[in-house]
Amino acid sequence: MDWLLKLQEIIKRAGLRSLAGPVLIIMILGMMVLPLPPFLLDILFTFNIAIAIMVLLVSMNTTKALDFAAFPTVLLMTTLLRLSLNVASARIVLLEGHTGPDAAGKVIESFGEFLVGGNYAVGIVVFAILVVINFVVITKGAGRIAEVGARFTLDAMPGKQMAIDADLNAGLIGEDVARKRRAEIAQEADFYGAMDGASKFVRGDAVAGIIILLINIIGGFVVGVLQHNLDVATAARNYTLLTIGDGLVAQIPALVISTAAGVVVSRVSTEENIGQQIIGQLFSQPQVLVLTAIIIGMMGAIPGMPHFAFLLLAGSLGGLAYWLIKKQQVAAEKPVVEAAPVALTESQEASWEDVAQVDVLGLEVGYRLIVMVDKTQDGDLLRRIKGIRKKFTQDIGFLPPPVHIRDNLDLRPNSYRISLKGAEIGMGEAFPNMFLAINPGNVLGDLPGTPTKDPAFGLPAVWVDAPMREQAQSMGYTVVDAGTVVATHLSHLIHTYSAELLGRQEVQQLLDHLTKIAPKLTEDLIPKLMPLSTVQKVMQSLLDEGMHVRDMRTIIETLAEYAPQTQDPYQLTSLVRIALGPAIVQQYCPSAQELQVIGMDKELEYILMQAMQASGGHSAIEPGLADTLLREARSATQEQEQLGLPTVLLVPGQLRVLLARFLKRALPQLRVISHEEVPDFKSVRVTAMVGGRA
Repeated sequence: MDWLLKLQEIIKRAGLRSLAGPVLIIMILGMMVLPLPPFLLDILFTFNIAIAIMVLLVSMNTTKALDFAAFPTVLLMTTLLRLSLNVASARIVLLEGHTGPDAAGKVIESFGEFLVGGNYAVGIVVFAILVVINFVVITKGAGRIAEVGARFTLDAMPGKQMAIDADLNAGLIGEDVARKRRAEIAQEADFYGAMDGASKFVRGDAVAGIIILLINIIGGFVVGVLQHNLDVATAARNYTLLTIGDGLVAQIPALVISTAAGVVVSRVSTEENIGQQIIGQLFSQPQVLVLTAIIIGMMGAIPGMPHFAFLLLAGSLGGLAYWLIKKQQVAAEKPVVEAAPVALTESQEASWEDVAQVDVLGLEVGYRLIVMVDKTQDGDLLRRIKGIRKKFTQDIGFLPPPVHIRDNLDLRPNSYRISLKGAEIGMGEAFPNMFLAINPGNVLGDLPGTPTKDPAFGLPAVWVDAPMREQAQSMGYTVVDAGTVVATHLSHLIHTYSAELLGRQEVQQLLDHLTKIAPKLTEDLIPKLMPLSTVQKVMQSLLDEGMHVRDMRTIIETLAEYAPQTQDPYQLTSLVRIALGPAIVQQYCPSAQELQVIGMDKELEYILMQAMQASGGHSAIEPGLADTLLREARSATQEQEQLGLPTVLLVPGQLRVLLARFLKRALPQLRVISHEEVPDFKSVRVTAMVGGRA
């Protein structure tokens, strides 16, 4: 009894679902080895038919291929089940076929007698037709679709991965969603590859069915005549009908399974299942139904044609078209509400409520882009903007102002404009229901469409129609929809102008948040040692040079330490940068212990320091020297970019502010750091030189 209790505990822990696979394998092996009584064969044949119907219904109700990811394995298991049933039934047919048509069970007898009328010649023809349909048409077509689908899915994987990375960088999705999408792309490729191989099982099953039919007929005839002394006619009739019934009861489920395979691999993934797609797309156009009804009616009027069948179908199609037209007319009619008379009131005096404040961040769209921001029309741009603000808050360290969206009829229909404090900072075009194929520089060819440039980064791109999306991805383009284009552009500009978005209100909110964690830290600094405006300027300077302000504790502690010595925002910014040195270097050199930078020639450093002393410490560079410095910096930056290294210029602390301001407009990608900002645990190697050779 102890072993029985242990077995029950194991079954309980494993669960019934985990036992389904092993039980099915044991059943298949048992049917191939052990003799089965006719009654059990009837149960198993019925189970095989039920499984085939279930598989077809599941494939019809999926909205995408991965909803039935187990289908290749199911295809293999059902094929093995049919073959094991063929082996088990062949054994009984050859052993007991001389006793009559019911020797192998009622199911085989019914398929042999009822479906083909007891005529084995008709049965052979019907069986051959089913095999040809299954082998030549359905299975071959499904296998070809799976093969092509697997190839195109693999070719499109790089483009899809880049699109996921673009959404992740724009803050439209989180890391978990990105990881899930990458897994789905890999699963999709695995699925089509598995389907390509699994379809070969069904084709092999059809060939095996033909061979098993011939073996059973010939073997049964020999056994019946030689061993059981049946006359030739009786032996031929008994064994042929049993074999035909056995073949039909196996081939009909095989045909259903093959149809399910064709449905799964041939469908285009949408939010609807196959039935909804067919009804919604085939019977939704009344004009097509009217023309079809007219043609069928004209054919039915021809003398000698079956008038009743043709005219009945024409009338039915015409009635359906009439019903659809009426339904569309009712949906198009909108109730007209008479406008209530407006009472004339005396105009009021102007007040302070009439003063409209300028939006800090604004997004204006043309009338064709309203659909992107309208929730009632499935517009998701508002949700994307929420994701952008959340991603910005996590990366930069403060909450940006909300984005106010409004339509502007003065813009072109497909244009949008992004403004900061009322001034335009970005503009572009977007086309709903189309996709922007961005050329990252290594595409395989050109695409037909509307040439343009990516509004965020200026990369060459093409607006293409939706059917071209998969082709563009397979050619190496990064393909994004119109909403992603606008969202990415907005995200890029928000990061670019982060310093201007940090107002006094945002600084105060940051300090209030820090006060909840470390109240004494902020009380000692503001307003005793430093005004709020100085803190704001220091933080804006950090943001202006590409730094984040997430480490508020270090920033406030540094300002509190040096506030008694100086109130100059630029000097304080340099001191804060030294305190944030490890984070600054980590931003440009995430993992390596060695920091590979652009250096500056000692002679050029001496000349710049002399120029600063001559100008009394002001940021002034003689024009000729400025041209030389800019030319040398641009050349070194290009050399660094070609090597795939960070574009970081390492200079003495006295020159950092001067060079950072001077090079910002001409070389925005070049970051300037000082020797003091490099932590002791990082080694430095100069890979390019401004004013000389490394």
